[in-house]
Amino acid sequence: MGTLKLNETPVRTSRNFKINNIKLEDVSIPEKIGEFNKIEITGENNKISVMDMVEAKPCELVYGLGKELTSQSNQQANQRLKVTIDDKTNQEMQIGFCFDENNKELVDYIQIEAKEQAKATIMIKYEMKKDIEAFHNGVIQLHAKKDSNVHVIVANFMNVKSNHFISIENTLEENAKVTYTIIDFGGKNSITNYYSNLLGTASNNTLNTIYLGKENQLFDLNYIGELRGQKSNMNIQVEGALKDHAKKHFKGTIDFKKGCKKGIGNENENCMLLSDTAKSLALPMLLCSEEEVKGNHSSSARQNRRQRIILHYE
Repeated sequence: MGTLKLNETPVRTSRNFKINNIKLEDVSIPEKIGEFNKIEITGENNKISVMDMVEAKPCELVYGLGKELTSQSNQQANQRLKVTIDDKTNQEMQIGFCFDENNKELVDYIQIEAKEQAKATIMIKYEMKKDIEAFHNGVIQLHAKKDSNVHVIVANFMNVKSNHFISIENTLEENAKVTYTIIDFGGKNSITNYYSNLLGTASNNTLNTIYLGKENQLFDLNYIGELRGQKSNMNIQVEGALKDHAKKHFKGTIDFKKGCKKGIGNENENCMLLSDTAKSLALPMLLCSEEEVKGNHSSSARQNRRQRIILHYE
């Protein structure tokens, strides 16, 4: 155990903000990962299939949470799954991981490939029935091909004794539409790195997050969208509430890269503080190296129905 430094922002800000990364004290990363067998998959058929990737290539993340956790994903993953979507109707699938006394440690690597014009809704759920201390380190990589439409729901229902780490990366081709809904309720430490590469013309990525913090929970959300295709669109919406001594760090970056003319980026983060001891930090950023783009971002924290902090830029 020691200090674990994670989730670096793509552009560093003043140290005084204390939000460039997250430093976790005395967090134990398991050296040995056993089997994890408590998994249930529903909705699989001949048009949306799951297969075990026994010998998956190492995942290469543009950002990710950090070298230590990425290395663990590559070397010790005990669930490697590839989801292939090849249907023009909206198929639905659920992948559920349930922690118990015999399944306390999960390192999962999930690849999702949506073929041209394919549509699907996929729910990935992490939950526990027992009051145990568990560990989760996950990677989700999604490749959305031309004209595909995918909705991914990631639900974190772990308890406040456990650690939840997840890295999500998406690549969007021409006219691809990807929507994520992240339900973030569990974990003593819940640390998320989300990155989307909007390569194609008119590619569209929407990220909706809801979180609820209690006791001494810590949420660190690092969301990054890079727009490269013309008329690409990135939309980040985050809503949450904190009570007791819970803390939340939100880092949202929308980066307009060269070539994304007429691109649009929006990010809004709102936090309700339900106690005087809950703390919320926010860093919404817009970066731009292209003309003819439109970007908006805002962040607010409220307590007792009165708005304490609000920032808005256009």
